[in-house]
Amino acid sequence: MERKRTDVTRTAEARGQTPDEVLDRNLAEALQEMRVVITGVQVLFAFLLTMAFTARFDELGAFGTTVYTVTLLSTASATLVLIAPVSFHRTLFRQQRKEQLVAFADNALLVGLALLLLGIASAVLLVLDVVLGRWPAVAGSAFVVLLGTVAWYVLPRRHRRSDGW
Repeated sequence: MERKRTDVTRTAEARGQTPDEVLDRNLAEALQEMRVVITGVQVLFAFLLTMAFTARFDELGAFGTTVYTVTLLSTASATLVLIAPVSFHRTLFRQQRKEQLVAFADNALLVGLALLLLGIASAVLLVLDVVLGRWPAVAGSAFVVLLGTVAWYVLPRRHRRSDGW
């Protein structure tokens, strides 16, 4: 925890802000990011919840049903994890624990994005399996996983460690 405090203090000094101002800004940024990502999760989750009640759902077979289950559970889990900072905030409201809230929200966003990537990739697998067949579906899903991993994790970490590409 001491390292986090040092990071906040160092950032505050570099930006000419107080540690509280840095935490306020970090929290506002995290909340905005959550607003963006939760919209996508809600759309996917709504689609999945209605899908089980369609006429063609019974035609999925064992593979399709398994993929649907993985998709539904990963999307539901992403929803819960991405909403968790709200509960964390309510529980710690007025406890002077904003630094812990910001750290928790940061971690929840990273985990929620990983779960969302699993949900998106498995949804692509499910749909392409019905439309194109098994192997094109696996290839399409693998492409989504690769692209999501590179765009959401690899490139940001690379930039974090260096000055650019």
